[in-house]
Amino acid sequence: MRTGIRRTTAAATAGLLLLTGTLPQAAAQPSSPSAPPPSTASSEPAPPSAPASARPNSVPPDLPEGTQPPADEGKPDVVYKRTDKGCVESDTKSELIEYMPWGQVYLNLDQAHKFATGKGVRIAIIDTGVDPRNPRFTGRVQGAGEYVFGNDNGTDDCDGHGTEVAGVAAAAKTEGDFVGAAPEATILAIRQTSDRYEFPGDANNEKRATAGKVATLAQAIVRAANANAEVINISLTNCGTPKGFSADDRKLQAAIRYAVDVKDSVIVTAAGNLNGQGAGCPVQNHNLDINNVNSISSPAWFADDVLSVASIGRDGEVSDFSVWGPWVSIAAPGEEIISVDPKGTGLTNANVTANGVQDIKGTSFAAPYVSGITALVRQRFPDLTARQVMDRLKATALHPGGVSGKDHKIGYGMVNPVAALTAVLPAESAGFQKAQPKEIATSVTPPPGLDWPPIIVALSGIGTGGALLALTMIVRNALNRRRGSTA
Repeated sequence: MRTGIRRTTAAATAGLLLLTGTLPQAAAQPSSPSAPPPSTASSEPAPPSAPASARPNSVPPDLPEGTQPPADEGKPDVVYKRTDKGCVESDTKSELIEYMPWGQVYLNLDQAHKFATGKGVRIAIIDTGVDPRNPRFTGRVQGAGEYVFGNDNGTDDCDGHGTEVAGVAAAAKTEGDFVGAAPEATILAIRQTSDRYEFPGDANNEKRATAGKVATLAQAIVRAANANAEVINISLTNCGTPKGFSADDRKLQAAIRYAVDVKDSVIVTAAGNLNGQGAGCPVQNHNLDINNVNSISSPAWFADDVLSVASIGRDGEVSDFSVWGPWVSIAAPGEEIISVDPKGTGLTNANVTANGVQDIKGTSFAAPYVSGITALVRQRFPDLTARQVMDRLKATALHPGGVSGKDHKIGYGMVNPVAALTAVLPAESAGFQKAQPKEIATSVTPPPGLDWPPIIVALSGIGTGGALLALTMIVRNALNRRRGSTA
């Protein structure tokens, strides 16, 4: 299998950023696929809302009771035109990739797949489209929506970003050791953005450097939910400084709430990347005051309704490009990513950008790990609601230190697939009542090459109904990368 080192010439700019690794577009780091940012902020007037002083700027306004989700028009909102940027291509001089990605080892996916593989679960990928031709998708990609151009219904991916995201979430194992998090899940492809298309503007709409906007992202979420997607992955972000809440923001909020509470979909979104790593969030939220953040990352900041995913590196530390915030839910590997070659039949671990060949990285790729793991949980526990699944993933994560078991860098910590698939949580049992915490030892076996200390967790009731597994230590382990032969 070959590393489809993609040749991409231009970087994307702006609005709804693809949290890809390196393309200058999506909130990604300099090293990731070319992924166009999907949207631009809405120019529509904001609906009435409470004064900024009435709530922290890190928290969106409440959704008024009775607010309906936006109607899904199922088509682009304007007529986009193709730019002169070429589509991504495979490099014919690629190396063979035969080693297992460190993130796959860290997550112990081989062990997790003994309990579930995602079979029968639908994962919607709202992105730049998903090319179904890679053999690792084995006929599991279904066209589900098109908001950019043409009639391919989401199965044309000129940018390559969506296909790579889908590979991390659900690629099957063929040759070598790489496998997606949910290798038997069905993929619903929805193309909502692309930096290979632009809109010159007209009397009613402003010029757009890329295809996609917040309003069509909201429609795409409704479409995915109505297609019965149990999991919806959004590796896109609209990032900027705190400002007013627009009409399109309200549509997005309503679409998310509809998907979660009416259609029972779990929404997984990238936490966002910093501007220095592409066109991402302008400033890091270094301040500890969660009521006064410097940057807002959407849809991640709708924290009550989505799982927002931060990126960690192989040293177990949060990635330097991963945006912090009180909305961060959980973390997953987001560096040195391996995925399917978006225009070939093998694998890729790098992209060719204006800055040269760079590793694939970004919160864009941490998110699909969590989406795939969410699909495993939904297969194994089909009676759990979307919110119960979200709670289970957070409760069984490898928590950061501290009394709360949560911080604003990695949320509740590193996602823990085996624990999520095997833990018994009192909060999910009928008649659960809070009791005194009891310390227990998990039976999770660390993957080969990882020398984990014993994992000690404590069960304790939170709020009126949830139980959290509070880890007593942070796991920090460097992994030795096993390299394959060259062609």
